[in-house]
Parts: sequence; C-alpha cells; structure tokens
Amino acid sequence: MEQRLQKIIADAGIASRRKAEELIIDGRVSVDGIVVRTLGSKFDPENCKVMVDGETLRYKTTKTYLALNKPYGILSTMSDPDGRPNLGDLLESRSDRLFHVGRLDRESEGLLLLTNDGELAHRATHPSYGLAKNYLLEVSGVPSREVMNALKEGVSLEDGMARVDSITLVEGQPGRSVLDINIHDGRNHVLRRMAAEVGLTVERLVRIGMGPIKLGQLTPGKWRDINGAELNSLYKALEMKQ
Repeated sequence: MEQRLQKIIADAGIASRRKAEELIIDGRVSVDGIVVRTLGSKFDPENCKVMVDGETLRYKTTKTYLALNKPYGILSTMSDPDGRPNLGDLLESRSDRLFHVGRLDRESEGLLLLTNDGELAHRATHPSYGLAKNYLLEVSGVPSREVMNALKEGVSLEDGMARVDSITLVEGQPGRSVLDINIHDGRNHVLRRMAAEVGLTVERLVRIGMGPIKLGQLTPGKWRDINGAELNSLYKALEMKQ
C-alpha cells in the first residue's frame, strides 16, 4: 500500500514526521536511487528502497514509548554539534533509535515523551488532537486575581492570542508562588511569553503531564517505559488504534 514518504520515514523510527519533511526538502532522502524533494510523494515501502543520508531504512516491528524527566540545562535534542548536554547523553546506554515528542527549552524541566512511533509523535504534537500539557510554574511574588484571569481569558502575543485552560495557585508566599497550569497551546516558549506579557517573572517551569501521561515520582535524568493501560490511554487520547 502506498504511503506518504514522510510517514514511511517516521514509521521506520528515523525521525518524527515533521523532521522527516525537513529531510525530504533538504534532499537527504532517495527512493530507488532517485532523490525526492516533493512532500506528499507516495510510495509502497514494501516494493521500493528508501534511503536517508545514504542509509537504507529498516522498518521496526517493535515500538518503544518512554517517559523521561528532563533536567534543567539539557537541550531537547538527541545530539548537539557544540557538545552541549542533550537528551542523547541521558539515553546513551540504549541502542534503539528514539526521537523526542515535542520539546522543552533548555531552562525548563520535566516530562518528555520519547518513541520510535512516528505516527504517535505526529499526533501528539499536532494541534488538531489537542494533547493537553500540565505545568508547575514558579514565579516571583503572588499574582493577583486579575493577572490569573488574564491568562485564562487570553493574552495577545506576537503570533496570536494564547490562553490557559486552567490555572490554580497551589502555593503562595510573599516572595514566590507556584501555579498549576493546564494548556493545549504548544507554541515555542508560550507559557514564558504569556507570563512576561502579564508581568510575571518565571523562576522555574516544570512539565508534569502530557495528556494521560504523568511525571509522577520519576527523578531528573531518568526514564521509564510507557505500556499497558497507560499506553492505551495515550492512544485513546490521540484517537489512534494499537
């Protein structure tokens, strides 16, 4: 059965579908010896030879799903040409080829999903499927009711309006507060930008949930397998069949 080339690459565990599209545009993908740069081109993976950077794709039959607690200062990338600490350093003991679902900036911490399932990665980062993210946001001072309402009602950013689904003050002291925030918006640095827009100074940002997957007691730098009922819940949230 013919499939879009970016899906074939993602299903092979090489990269997420979005990254696969970049590989195609950059001319790093060939089918039966011919470089393909057109997105949406369809091929039958069982009857053609797909190569990425000169390496023939080998299709995986076993799919892996991990939850990882990203520490502060770690880049959300599997390698870094400048040698900066990255996710690949945390996963160097693993031989399987994984890619991260979504990202956290270098200063942010908490839950990341890693997988070789390209379709799941695509859906988990696509706004159409609306996978909610849950964060703990530590800020200076105690935000007023007006500030919290503004975050719920919507804040105007340079790339459009943004709003949180819910916000709860879980700890408030004269010098600092902790906010529990749920949000569907997945734009880069969206929470930090929203906070700055309403005058909040972010001291710490930790993601503690992505849809049904929770960080729980996972310690920084460690990961665990996602399987069983937890994986079923993730598939259901993304409207996927196992």
